Amino acid sequence: MEKIVINSNAKVNIGLKVFKKKDNGYHDIVTVFQEIDLSDTITLTKNPHACHFNSNVDWLRNDNDNLCILAYKLMKKNYGIGGINIDLNKKIPPGSGLGGGSSNAASIMKGVCKLFSLNIPKNELERLAVNIGADVPFFINGSIQLGEGIGEKLTPLKKKISGKYLIIIPDIIIDTFWAYSQFKNGLDTSSSSINLAGLLNKKTTSFNKFKLIENDFESIVIPTYPEIGEIKEQLCAFGAQYASLSGSGSTVFGIFNDEALLEKAFSYFTPKYNTFISCPI
Repeated sequence: MEKIVINSNAKVNIGLKVFKKKDNGYHDIVTVFQEIDLSDTITLTKNPHACHFNSNVDWLRNDNDNLCILAYKLMKKNYGIGGINIDLNKKIPPGSGLGGGSSNAASIMKGVCKLFSLNIPKNELERLAVNIGADVPFFINGSIQLGEGIGEKLTPLKKKISGKYLIIIPDIIIDTFWAYSQFKNGLDTSSSSINLAGLLNKKTTSFNKFKLIENDFESIVIPTYPEIGEIKEQLCAFGAQYASLSGSGSTVFGIFNDEALLEKAFSYFTPKYNTFISCPI
């Protein structure tokens, strides 16, 4: 039986600006998505009858709230594919701002293309993917991209943001809808791509640029969950060149270029939190 095995990678946001809510209820954003090698594992095989889902976590079920199932149904509707078995080994926590569910959905779409030998252009998959969620199109190509609009307008950047990424995941689940609802008055989009757009014309991306770029959700999340602010401060104290909340949280990450400092920070955080050392892709 043919089997497709996929590493479904996480992402972090390097800077995230949130603008005024649009008439459709969504906020425009500007962010840099950076794919990292922290991943779930998805195994796909053909099923002659239907779509069957299995996972190592009990909070994901075989229903329409499951982004893997939604991704399969979208592919079936558009390309008339047969059934599949989905086996998901989950490692990326939910509500962490690492895009695990969005990555899983994009991985299903790409995996289905391989399993059924569908020759579908990546830009077509991106256009479909936004029907599942705003972050899903990014994971079709991954790597490092500027995200605009609701996150679906993507422009590849020239160089990944190098270093080792220390990923700290506290036992806090932050609801994305709640986080966005706290923005009563977003920024005016006329100031839109300020610092971020300038990166498009650079051959390299430097920390001097990114230190000026903050995640607007920190002003919402940290007052409500002070522990997250403390983690960020501790990462900086341990020598992270850049530290930030990812997405709407709850993950905080620090980027290190010094292995010794990284190891000290890892040793400090590991007993307290779900902690990973990851690399950009």
